[in-house]
Amino acid sequence: MLKKLPHLCPSCSSPLNVTALSCGNCNTEVRGEFELPPLARLEPDDRIFIVDFVKSSGSLKLMAEKMKLSYPTVRNMLDDVIARLNKVENPN
Repeated sequence: MLKKLPHLCPSCSSPLNVTALSCGNCNTEVRGEFELPPLARLEPDDRIFIVDFVKSSGSLKLMAEKMKLSYPTVRNMLDDVIARLNKVENPN
């Protein structure tokens, strides 16, 4: 079972950084401090929405049909995801 990548500290809720990456094939390990990409810092529901949006060729109309929601509702959902993405990219 794969574990989900946490993006917030369980103690203080600050953003987490990656400090090691490893290759399961040759056991190479890279150490340092790496910031998670903005999409990885979003909540799982937001990431799922973005993937579905891309798979729908960026069509809110198709998204609305698939989700059985109105176009304005899906548009508002996209606006909310964009706002959260802006927040994780620019937390200050």
